[in-house]
Amino acid sequence: MAYILRSARWVAADVLHQVIAPGDTVIDATLGNGHDAAMLAQLVGESGHVIGFDIQPDAVERSTVSLAEKGLLARCSLYAMGHQHMADMVPEGTPVKAVVFNLGWLPGGNKSVTTLWETTRIAVETALNLIVPGGVVTICAYPGHEAGDRERCALTEYLSALRPQQFNVLHHRFINAGPGAPECFVIQKNPQ
Repeated sequence: MAYILRSARWVAADVLHQVIAPGDTVIDATLGNGHDAAMLAQLVGESGHVIGFDIQPDAVERSTVSLAEKGLLARCSLYAMGHQHMADMVPEGTPVKAVVFNLGWLPGGNKSVTTLWETTRIAVETALNLIVPGGVVTICAYPGHEAGDRERCALTEYLSALRPQQFNVLHHRFINAGPGAPECFVIQKNPQ
């Protein structure tokens, strides 16, 4: 089969499959409908742990139901709180291998409730501090709406300023797909 260039979400998932191993602790910073949490729970296995966040209780409920149906809920701790508070729920000294963000609004939910750069910046900064050397942060951004475009622009500026001695930053986007196409950022903490 020929190689096919794929979507931002596919790139993020591919990176996570390469980095996460059974027994790891990972964070889903934006639970949404629980799809990423389920993938992460499968990757960390029975000995690993997924810590998930969403500011919308409906998203936490949807994720809880989905994970329970798949038999994965025991591997997860889910919190109805903003992702900017993630460090409060990670036990001190716990090595975090990956943090996953899907910015924007809850699919099938209220589109007026979106992630905002003011809190996303704190969450991304926290995530970069939490991950172990070799760990990754994946961020899928959706600039097809005003808040999403502002967030993507600010995120690009913020990540461009990270020191290359500490982090490698990849920005994946299809430049011919139009201005609202999803984009993926992958940040890896350099191994020490």
